[in-house]
Amino acid sequence: MAVWTLPEGPLAAGRAREHVRARLADWHLDELVTTTELIASELVGNVVRHAKGPVQIRLLRSRTLTCEVSDGSLTTPRIRRAGETDEGGRGLQLVAALSQRWGTRQIPNGKCIWTEQTLPEHPADGSTGAG
Repeated sequence: MAVWTLPEGPLAAGRAREHVRARLADWHLDELVTTTELIASELVGNVVRHAKGPVQIRLLRSRTLTCEVSDGSLTTPRIRRAGETDEGGRGLQLVAALSQRWGTRQIPNGKCIWTEQTLPEHPADGSTGAG
């Protein structure tokens, strides 16, 4: 498991991507870097735009890869239907499409949005990257 507190404001999403990239490299999960960076960036970006800090990101590696982003807001996010010319409103649609599962839960000082991704199979022994 890895946990980072992010700065509030526009630098948060970039820092989240850096942390995700480094930790997944340490865990030899390079195949999940691009997708997980995008998920983390979208979730953190939503916090910056619609919620309030403190912002924290957590990665958990077990049978799946779980990415959690928590903030100090009690407002539950919802998937919006964006029009063709809308510049926003597609972030959670993207997160849902890239994740095996996702959801939200209340925490003592706000909420947590979580996603799960399937770990890649290792061809040599047929196992997943859990361990």
